[in-house]
Amino acid sequence: MSVSPLPVLPALDLHSSPDDLTAALVDIPSVSGSEGPIADLIETALRAEGRFEVERVGNTVLARTDLGRPTRVLLAGHIDTVPIADNVPSRLDGDTLRGCGTTDMKSGDAMLLHLAATLPEPSRDLTFIFYECEEIEYERNGLTRIQQEYPEWLTADLAILAEPTNGQVEAGCQGTAAVALTLHGRRSHSARSWLGDNAIHKSAAVLDRLAGFDARIVDIDGCEYHEGLNAVGITGGVASNIIPDECTIRVNFRFAPDRSPEQAIAVLEELFSDVELTVLDVAAGALPGLSAPAAAEFVAAAGGSAKAKFGWTDVSRFAAAGIPAVNYGPGDPSLAHTREEHVSMRQIREMTEVLRGFLA
Repeated sequence: MSVSPLPVLPALDLHSSPDDLTAALVDIPSVSGSEGPIADLIETALRAEGRFEVERVGNTVLARTDLGRPTRVLLAGHIDTVPIADNVPSRLDGDTLRGCGTTDMKSGDAMLLHLAATLPEPSRDLTFIFYECEEIEYERNGLTRIQQEYPEWLTADLAILAEPTNGQVEAGCQGTAAVALTLHGRRSHSARSWLGDNAIHKSAAVLDRLAGFDARIVDIDGCEYHEGLNAVGITGGVASNIIPDECTIRVNFRFAPDRSPEQAIAVLEELFSDVELTVLDVAAGALPGLSAPAAAEFVAAAGGSAKAKFGWTDVSRFAAAGIPAVNYGPGDPSLAHTREEHVSMRQIREMTEVLRGFLA
């Protein structure tokens, strides 16, 4: 039985316009865990420039300059996408490019790759990181391995993550905690329910507490971070003729970055002190750090204003290392992970020029 050869992908032209480069990247499927082909092309294109020290770690590609500049800016973007939803290859509709990854975040990658090729004399030293597996487990995220094995590559005066922000600077990010609240009762036959203790009924009091939670709005460096505490799942029940003896509510807490993960968990433990609580996952937020000189310069170059990032992004890693970090990339973040994902070609070009002005 003959095996069909894998299709040969065209080389990436980093000197093409960033919007055309976006289309080329979208047309290379790279669902999390299968980034090999796109990483190969990015690595080859960056090595061909001849101006970078290039390193390949799994399917993460790193490149940096050593020009002796007084400051260094780290520019990063993940190269994986969520599973394709009949939206590859890309499709151009006027100014709108449609397809998986157009927003999250191959337009941001294209912006960074184009600048890597067209900024021969930047005013700052640059580090580029194009990394794998951001959309899945934390342990498989390419930046996790870089932190552990190549921490010297994460040294910078400012980190810019090209996650979609729809043309604005989004500073820092919320922290996130996931916990399970388990309520216990006693089984009985449903025909003799008074002999049992219905665990699902007990969930009503917990849900009332969640609905009545006084969520804070916290201003940090002029950015307002909204907290939120919500039930995101509930399980319970044995059979239609059995009073359930257990019910579990999964809860997600999005907390402002002025709280540490430990403080966030303490809030939940106090609120649910009478309920069995199991921590499933917790990740620190990131303070905006806009008072740092490099961050303030970038915000000024990008229009003079910044807003809070709602959601968790890898800027948290940089903030934890003491590096001011912001999100700045093309595309509406509300379209990420949707079948209707799309991005404005004009916005890609305009944001690329903003970054060019700051770096050059």
